[in-house]
Amino acid sequence: MGEYHSVVARTAAARADALGLPFLCSSAVLDALTEQPTDWVARLAPAQSHGWRIYADFLLGAGHSRIAVSAEPSVYWASGARILRDYLAPRGGTVIELDMRALAPTAVCDELVDNRATALLLLVGHPEPAVSIVKSVRRDQRLAEIMIGAPAGQPEFAEWATLLGDDGAAISFLRYLPERLSPLGVRVETALRERLAEAPSFVAFEGYDTVAVLAEVLRSHGADRARIAESWSRVAVEGTRGQIQFSRTPGISVWQWAWTPVQVVDRDPAEPDRFRILHTG
Repeated sequence: MGEYHSVVARTAAARADALGLPFLCSSAVLDALTEQPTDWVARLAPAQSHGWRIYADFLLGAGHSRIAVSAEPSVYWASGARILRDYLAPRGGTVIELDMRALAPTAVCDELVDNRATALLLLVGHPEPAVSIVKSVRRDQRLAEIMIGAPAGQPEFAEWATLLGDDGAAISFLRYLPERLSPLGVRVETALRERLAEAPSFVAFEGYDTVAVLAEVLRSHGADRARIAESWSRVAVEGTRGQIQFSRTPGISVWQWAWTPVQVVDRDPAEPDRFRILHTG
């Protein structure tokens, strides 16, 4: 179970499929987690095409039609940019790609002005170059009205606020939480907060839910690999964010929790330790 990043998870999922080893993916969102449909892999996080389309709806609803993306070369970032472009173009939106292999953070500001962008999305690594880009944009008076977003969720983590202070607020991102946690979610949040000495991120809830699903599957079906893989369609587990059940989703090659809650949020400029819900999908 588990993974470090969507690209790593894709490699792990392919290997698990080849070995006939059940693999429960917690956080990775790439639609093409495996090249071919497989019964060995199930996933808790929503597919990237689902979450990032909700984010695109948020951008359009906020009045943004000229959207720049500062992007590094990666399967994950390229997939995200393609989802945004394909969804926004028929609805009057334009996606302007800025290649961060060729641009310094300060040069990004000139590109934003030249292209009349009203929103900048950070499809780059954290802390760098994301932090440097945010600092450059926030200090450029020409860009005082621009919206910054980081759909992959970098602003969720405490390090973001530590490195950027007030500059890190009001940067929208995706997180996978409901508006209200279930009673189980509230209990888990309390326990995690005590253990971590800080508010848990949505990734912590993904981790707990992964363990809960696997514990139930092992209790019900034992450790036989084939029986576990056959059981994904029968899973019904109370998670921290709702009832977890897996189904087949068109275009997705693995068993998918289809009802994962999705929010667009940001850090409150007045209280950076608090998050504001901007849009729910």
